[in-house]
Amino acid sequence: MANSFASLKKSRSSSLEKLQTEIDKINNPQNNFSREDDRFWKAELDKSGNGYAVIRFLPTPPNEDMPYQRVFNHGFQGPGGWYIENSLTTIGQKDPLAEYNSTLWNSGVEANKEIARKQKRRLTYFSNIFVVEDKANPQNEGKTFLFRYGKKIFDKISSMANPEFEDESPVDVFNLWEGANFKLKIRKVDGFSNYDKSEFVTPAPLFEDDTKLEKTWNSEYSLEEFVKESNFKTYDELKTRLDIVLGNTQSAAMSAPSSVDQVDHTDVPFDGGVPMTDTSSSNDENLDYFKKLAEA
Repeated sequence: MANSFASLKKSRSSSLEKLQTEIDKINNPQNNFSREDDRFWKAELDKSGNGYAVIRFLPTPPNEDMPYQRVFNHGFQGPGGWYIENSLTTIGQKDPLAEYNSTLWNSGVEANKEIARKQKRRLTYFSNIFVVEDKANPQNEGKTFLFRYGKKIFDKISSMANPEFEDESPVDVFNLWEGANFKLKIRKVDGFSNYDKSEFVTPAPLFEDDTKLEKTWNSEYSLEEFVKESNFKTYDELKTRLDIVLGNTQSAAMSAPSSVDQVDHTDVPFDGGVPMTDTSSSNDENLDYFKKLAEA
């Protein structure tokens, strides 16, 4: 945890090792925060559904531990409406839908497994970014924002920190001095936003001037707020909503594990579901769309 710019600069060489360790935890595992929040940046798409911008992922905010936070959530439609909620598994607590899905999956019945697939949790990441280039909205350039992104983009971050080939050097893309700008290239593929062509450029300092770097670092937003327990609904609140969405009390009738550690969240093969049918790109846009439908 860096509490001064000097300590951030001094620890820059060790930040890559910490990043690699945290990524390994995610890749080998043992919210519904408002998208209307003006702290968030989002690339604007043209009429064809394409978009382009250059951003820089920023380091861990002052007095915090990681340059990103991750939140698990669910989004699906049942007989009683939409269930679009953050999962308590994010903060290591029991979650009623995680328990219900686990019970369905472990039943061994294929029909139950299909239901579990459609209700499977999905993963969203939050980071601070600096907007280097945004021609669609040039007023955003030179400013710090929060950025919400999915697994596709995080995989690119992971690949930079843990390169596949021996002739490639690992890069901590969150590093102000030794990180790299990110060319966000969005294409519409089969009706969904696709990020496959997005790429990091050659590593270089965001600025040569440490004064500018320090100002940027101090402009970052807290990321820990996204995993504060107070920002999650309680187990009972989620359970009540789940029963309504399922249209009956079947979730209550299913026996559930006694603790979150007993729930295997990794065996359901893919993120699917009625609203979450895209497996090739981030589902953030879909979640927004279906959340608006649910509210309507």
